[in-house]
Amino acid sequence: MRIVDLKIEDIAFGGKGVGREQGKAIFVPYTIEAELVSAEIVREKKQFAEAELVEVKESSPHRVTPKCPYFGRCGGCAYQHIDYEHQLAIKWRQVRNVLQRIGKLRDIPLRPIIPSPKQYEYRNRITVHAQNGMIGFFRRDSHRLIDIERCPISCDEVNQALTELRERNPPDGHFTLRTFSSRRVFSQTNDQVATALRDLIADLVPANQDLLIDAYCGAGFFAKALLNKFKRVVGIDWDKFAIAAAKENATEKETYIAGDVEEELGRLNLTALNSQVSRRKTDDSAVMTLIVDPPAIGLSVSVRRAILDLAPATLIYVSCNPATLARDLKELHGKFTIDSVTPLDMFPQTAEIEVAVHLHA
Repeated sequence: MRIVDLKIEDIAFGGKGVGREQGKAIFVPYTIEAELVSAEIVREKKQFAEAELVEVKESSPHRVTPKCPYFGRCGGCAYQHIDYEHQLAIKWRQVRNVLQRIGKLRDIPLRPIIPSPKQYEYRNRITVHAQNGMIGFFRRDSHRLIDIERCPISCDEVNQALTELRERNPPDGHFTLRTFSSRRVFSQTNDQVATALRDLIADLVPANQDLLIDAYCGAGFFAKALLNKFKRVVGIDWDKFAIAAAKENATEKETYIAGDVEEELGRLNLTALNSQVSRRKTDDSAVMTLIVDPPAIGLSVSVRRAILDLAPATLIYVSCNPATLARDLKELHGKFTIDSVTPLDMFPQTAEIEVAVHLHA
């Protein structure tokens, strides 16, 4: 494969730097915009090419020394070579660009990104793989395993659990290691940013409403924080263990449903809820808030249709994938107005971005 010299123009969503050779985009990991680099082309397509970094010829002032000895081989982190303030600037810009390019949105009310108080040692759980006596994570862009003794972005309790797992010589398979206090259901991985996200949602949702529908509710992380603002709360999630956790110590105003969000949202129409919820007669939509926090694939066509049919006065969309968020907002934008878009850095050192969007009908 050939080696090319490039000036990195930008950092694409996903973490790779973008340079150009005769107009063709070339993606190079572990680079920073404005750097001059040499890179080896490893895959070439008609419209773009993938390359591996060979040498940084002119480095960015934002380049720092990674804290992890596995960085560059492990597939978990993408930004340890970039100072934290610049990581935040990159992620904010990526959210804006994706919403403009995919969502076709203009004049986006994009708020400053909410940073993580901890840039390392923040993860409260990890999933490692055991194979042929090795325990660790897969290499970037491959299914080859790297033997990992410690993960610097994980907290001490998780790393202690990793040490204990290694001492047991486990069979081949995958193992989720958690802090001692975390539940065995899905929850946010960064406790402090999760709290900031919950507080943000609480500030965005108006008080004195009749109904909250929390789709993809998990164990009720948002729903339980908003109880004092609603007469009734309905949570939906496919994970029966999460729903069981949500039902623990639930109040009379809370209903949690284990089922498919597409099917259950379709059933939760205003007519069916009429006998359960005391609503204002003049404006049905004014009494309802809907929160959606889907997986990375975003909302299905059926869920988007159900949202349009329900027509909540307030819609909160929490996303871990700005690309699918942009696609969904493009479809919803005709009926809803975007009030604010707030990125949150749930995963420092990685290319992942969390985004909370506040809309009204």
